[in-house]
Amino acid sequence: MNLKELSLYLEKLESTSSRIEITKILAELFKKTDSGEIDKVAYLVLGQLAPGYRSVVFNIAEKMVIRTLSEAYGSEEKKVTEIYKKLGDLGNVAEELGKRQSTKAEKVSVLEIYEKLLRVAKDSGEGSQERKVAEFAKIIKDVDPVSSKFIVRIALGKLRLGFSDKTILDALSFLEKGDKSGKAELEKAFFVLPDVGLLAKRVKERGIKNMALEVSPVVGIPVLPMLAQRLKSPSEMIEKMGEVSVEPKLDGLRLQIHFTKKGVRAFTRNLNETSWMFPELMKIGSQIKASEAILDSEAVGLDEETKSMANFQTTMTRRRKHEIEETVKKIGIEFFVFDIMSKDGKNLINKTYGERRKILEETIKPGKILKLVDNHKTNNPEEISDIFRKKIKDNYEGVVVKKLTGTYFSGRTGWRWVKMKQEESSSAQLADTVDALVMGYTIGKGKRASFGVGQFLVGVKRGEKFVTTTKVGTGLTDEQFKELSKRLEKIQTNEKPKEYEVHKNYTPDFWVSPSLVVEIAADEITKSPTHTAGLALRFPRLIRFRDDKSPNQATTIDELNDLYKMQEK
Repeated sequence: MNLKELSLYLEKLESTSSRIEITKILAELFKKTDSGEIDKVAYLVLGQLAPGYRSVVFNIAEKMVIRTLSEAYGSEEKKVTEIYKKLGDLGNVAEELGKRQSTKAEKVSVLEIYEKLLRVAKDSGEGSQERKVAEFAKIIKDVDPVSSKFIVRIALGKLRLGFSDKTILDALSFLEKGDKSGKAELEKAFFVLPDVGLLAKRVKERGIKNMALEVSPVVGIPVLPMLAQRLKSPSEMIEKMGEVSVEPKLDGLRLQIHFTKKGVRAFTRNLNETSWMFPELMKIGSQIKASEAILDSEAVGLDEETKSMANFQTTMTRRRKHEIEETVKKIGIEFFVFDIMSKDGKNLINKTYGERRKILEETIKPGKILKLVDNHKTNNPEEISDIFRKKIKDNYEGVVVKKLTGTYFSGRTGWRWVKMKQEESSSAQLADTVDALVMGYTIGKGKRASFGVGQFLVGVKRGEKFVTTTKVGTGLTDEQFKELSKRLEKIQTNEKPKEYEVHKNYTPDFWVSPSLVVEIAADEITKSPTHTAGLALRFPRLIRFRDDKSPNQATTIDELNDLYKMQEK
């Protein structure tokens, strides 16, 4: 496919708000691609070069792009900056400068540009910034103005056309069937192989039929994690799930461990690879009776002075790469393993939890690094309550109750896993916290003006959209305000993202791109005529930043409604 043709499709997608129309445009685009390029096209329309788990990012800042455009178009950096201040979008700046010059870009192919962009993104080490600017300038110089606009946005991570992987799956269904009838099959496959490029290639070559049956977990490619639903009543748990396994709820980092004899890789729940954070994992070979395995675990920090379990925020201090050696000395890590999805190439996700637990116990030899999560089988609600109270007394967050006959299924589908953080008789209003997306922020007054943030607007997920549910301005320490300000400044955007639905009453001073997920506690949920979720969190307060979660893993409107119904009981 010609790059200019792809760019015209991107323009069409940018100007379209209807979900069904976006899906049809994508299906039409995929129809025009061949099997050798459809995977690259699928990545590019999402503004990336590879699935998230491969960690292929440009690391190109706005100043570098200004230098790039200056070099590509022979314009002074000062002039490029002036145009940027006027237009507010470096993609639009590239298009404007491109229109002023003749270009030979009509024949460049998508594959050619993709490979060049991939080389730029992968360039690292000494002198890489200068090389990136030089190579990126050559790319920009050789493409048409419209294409330059989108290439710049992709490099900056700001393409965002208002849809995600799920819409790509819809479009692949439309491509083959003319409707969404193939979506269920595609989603089942995506749960196990979350790579829309690979799935698009598979659809192009072999169709959708039997895809879910033929896809198995692959070591090195993270499986989308299974998540727990919320219930406060042990009686209701037994009624919905039958015999269960009751396990402690740990305040750690959900981590998927991919082990082979040659090495170990680790992925967080948002599919980011974080192997570098956990050098301890390189020593787990003696504890695993398998040549390869995919394990589900909770990484919990261990304070080396007190030998007690650290909280989530302390564990997450390991994300600072330049301090990792010192942090490892201060904060050790224990990995509490609670599930297994694959062993020696054998797919285990369709086995029951009881069967998987038995295989897990045969596979893991508990030791210094890997621990097996305690479990207790029961069909007695009173036993669940007793275990819950004991775990709370032992400083756990609560318990996770798992259906013994449940298979491993990504997301919160069916009553397979349930988390319990409060007793049924608890007077607290909400059974759980809410993982909300920060959508924008308002400058504060007085002391907060010095922080740059007074309040921030958050929302939950409804389909491909995000709808508001509260503004948060209390419960933050000075340090949290300062950290929040730094984070929001990096993702600030001039225009409201297409995914946001916001009532005019809540228009913030600044919008931010969908990126930052925060955990919010509240006293209760009330009906709201103005918040677009239709529900509002009362007396909200920030608990922590959820760097382990992507926007797609934010609390959904259905989950918020469930919490509302639970408090009404």
